[in-house]
Amino acid sequence: MTTYASSIDTPVGPLTAVVDESGALTHLLFAHQAAPADAAWSAERCAPVAAQVREYFAGERSEFDLPLAPAGSAFQQQVWRELRGIGFGETAGYGELASRLGRAGSARAVGRANATNPIPIVIPCHRVVGADGSLTGYAGGLLAKRLLLALESRPFAGTLPSERS
Repeated sequence: MTTYASSIDTPVGPLTAVVDESGALTHLLFAHQAAPADAAWSAERCAPVAAQVREYFAGERSEFDLPLAPAGSAFQQQVWRELRGIGFGETAGYGELASRLGRAGSARAVGRANATNPIPIVIPCHRVVGADGSLTGYAGGLLAKRLLLALESRPFAGTLPSERS
């Protein structure tokens, strides 16, 4: 299967969108993550993703309306669907997500599935925080996670929040 990739400049650094032949988003990668070696570079094929990601960062979009095709196990898919239920500007803990899935006590498994999310931001894994509300690991780094949560908590002015916040 052919995949197509394109780079998108964002306030959290360049992201690489990867779509399949049908245009479904399979990956949204941070700068330190490599696109599939066999991906053909095509801004045209990835244009719908790029447009919505730019709208999100401009404060013009709070929900994504894109076809998604993340590859993962049945449990990962279940967790990723639940992540999409965390609303813009909201957060949830790992234990809370496990309970929502009917798997109380599976917070670590939920955390592992969250960490393997191939489509961050669109599938909003940045909205998952520690039980005490603290920021926990994020593929794009904690500064990126802080920026995303700040963007969603108030109108976005297009600048990075202070690292001292």
